[in-house]
Order: sequence, then C-alpha cells, then structure tokens
Amino acid sequence: MMTQTTMLQYEAPWPVHSLDWCKSSAPGQQLRPRSAFRFGVGSFTENYQNQIAVVGLQDERVLVEDDFTDYPDFVTLCEAYHGYPATSLQWQPASAQNHAWSQKSTATELLATTGDALRVWEYSGDGSTNSSSYVGRPPISSGHSLTMKTALSGQSKVQNQSAGAPLTNFSWNEKAPNLIVTASIDTTCTVWNIDTSTAMTQLIAHDREVYDVAWLPGSTDIFVSVGADGSLRAFDLRSLEHSTILYETPAPKSVPPPTANPSASARPPTSPLLRIAFNPSDSNYMSTFHMDGSDVQILDMRSPGQPVIELRGHHAPINALGWGSAERPLLATAGDDCQVLLWDLANYTQGAASPRSAGSRLNSPRPDAKKRVVTEPVMAYTAPSQITNLAWSPQIQSMTMNSGYSTASGEWLAIASGKTIKALKV
Repeated sequence: MMTQTTMLQYEAPWPVHSLDWCKSSAPGQQLRPRSAFRFGVGSFTENYQNQIAVVGLQDERVLVEDDFTDYPDFVTLCEAYHGYPATSLQWQPASAQNHAWSQKSTATELLATTGDALRVWEYSGDGSTNSSSYVGRPPISSGHSLTMKTALSGQSKVQNQSAGAPLTNFSWNEKAPNLIVTASIDTTCTVWNIDTSTAMTQLIAHDREVYDVAWLPGSTDIFVSVGADGSLRAFDLRSLEHSTILYETPAPKSVPPPTANPSASARPPTSPLLRIAFNPSDSNYMSTFHMDGSDVQILDMRSPGQPVIELRGHHAPINALGWGSAERPLLATAGDDCQVLLWDLANYTQGAASPRSAGSRLNSPRPDAKKRVVTEPVMAYTAPSQITNLAWSPQIQSMTMNSGYSTASGEWLAIASGKTIKALKV
C-alpha cells in the first residue's frame, strides 16, 4: 500500500533567508497541480553575491512514498543574481491572475523582493505538458526564467538620506495587486504602484526603523506596521494626518538614565516588534512578536492596547510566523529552539464579535477581553537546526497519479533551517 509523502526536502547551495510558496498553479498549467509545488527562495551570504531562485517539484511521483527515491524532491528551476540578500521575497497574490495587467503573457508570474530596492521579477515557466521534462537532469534549458522587470528605490523623506534606505519587508495588496507597501529602516513606509513604477505616497511611520508592514485583508487603504520603537500602528491612506497606535510594547522595568541628548528618543527604549500578520479568515486579529522574544502576541483591532491572546510554547527567540489559508487557519510559529509550532486559535477568537467589513473604522468597540494565555500548540515539529523562516502553501488540490494512487488535498508548510527547506504536509 502506497502512502502519501508527508515531508519533502530541498537542499539549497547557500543558507536560505527569504522564502515564499507560490500562490497558485503555474500560468497555463492549471491542469498540472504539481506546478503548485513551487517556492521562491533567497540566499543570505554576507557579500554582494546573493541569489534568488525558483524551486519546483522534480516529479509528482515523489508525493507518493514508493521507490521513487533516486532523485531529489525539488530542483532549482531558475535563479537570478540579487546582490544584497533579499530581506523578503513574495509571489504575486492569487488574485493577480484575474487582473488585466498580468495578462500580457499567460505564461508569466510576478514575484517581488526587497533589499536595497523593491524589485519586481517576471517568472516564466516552460508551459510544456511533458511531465518528465526535467526528471533526473538539471533543467538548464527547460524554459524557466527569472528576469528583473523593475527596481524601485525612492528618494527618502528623511534628512541625510538622498538615495532610498534599505527596505526590510513589504506587503502585496490582494485586492489591488498593482499596490505594494514597503517598510524601511529610514522610519518610512512607501506605497508603490508597480504598474506605473511610481511611489504613490511615502510617510514617516515610526520613530525608528520599520521592520514589517501588512495590508488589512480586503482593504486598499489601511495597512499596519511594526518597528524598532516597539509600536504597532495602523494607517489609512484616506486620512494620512494621523495614525492609530494599536499596541506598544511595555517599557522596560529598568529604564536607563536619560542621556545627554534627550532628542535621541522621546520614549524609553523598548523591545522592537519584528513581524505582523493578519488572520486571513478574521482580519480583526493580528499576530506579532518581540525581537528576542519567545511569546507571540495576538491583538484584536477592536480592543487595541493589550494582546487578547499570548502564545507561550517556544523556548528561544521566534524568527517567523504565518497563517494558513484554510477556513480554520492555523498559525505557525518557528524559532531558534528548532521548533515549528502550529496553533489553532479558532476556539479563542470565534464568536467574540462578528467579523468587521474592511471598510468600517478601526476602532469599533468590542467587549473588553481578558488576555488568555495559550501554552498548547496543536502540532509541533522539531528541525535539526534553528528555523529562520516559514511559508504556507495555498490549498493544493488532490492529484491522481498514473499509478491510480491519489494524494489528499490540503496545505503544506515550508520551513527553512540553514541550507535546508523542508515541506511538511499539514
């Protein structure tokens, strides 16, 4: 009896930093579900020789545990030179396939990276239906290519910064896939229109470096950001005069004496917030964590100021988190304790209030909720070394092999540790 593989592996030629699973089947290959088994990866080497690559499934037979072990599970389909390491890499949203601007060629998809600039890349697959097009040999001439379309680095609003400062992260708008918002160490966030290669607006978002940014699901106006000043803020492009502080990390108990230069920081130094991610099925809820922190804070936009849930399961600093796409999405967290933990928060968040429409205001009231501490993940996986990043696949439909065996549909979670990426069936 053959059983479905629950773990696939890819060995990169370099340490992996940025990672994202493609959001849909390859263009023109909707009938080949295995084309959904692709991810983009970026290297992290301390020089100007970094790479990004698109990795794909070698052969769908690796999804079924039989004697198909002669080949690696994944192969590099194409790669491109990136210079500085990509701080973030993301595929275009699945909604982009329905947009007119993406129809120039049905065989291309966009992906984007940040680093010293926002770069938009065009990935082209071979589109051939020969399922063994690259089994057992490197796909040097398989027709896969990755070409840079645009590189955007704006003038900085901040004094003494003439060229754009390094970008730490970005968020791609699902509803309007021509919009990308980037976060920078120069305290700014910039909204770009990648169709016209222009910066639509740039605003000073934080007192210090901005580390992550995310669009409110379903909105083209509201985004949130976190940064080194320890605050989580919401911005509305329709009224940029003010922002809403949704959460600030508590000030440290031992405050250092004031420095001779009081303008260095109006607020005592606190723990920076590194990542922000919305629950895709209820965008009232977002998850974040502190730099060097081992707990995850779940915040509710309707009761800002305090986390409504805190997840305590890691024993070392957390490096990455991400929500799945299922109706009951799991939150995955991963860190230096070599663990990836999966949390099911549906029982804690459902029924608190009806999901709010994206157009409504940020501060709709909700009953005051006491913070709940959750210490039991629903699943845990231990990797051989520290986990630096993770990425969820979309829901991948079942496949029937030539042998007649079918795989189960569902989601996969890719985790990066060192040079190894493991894809785990959830």
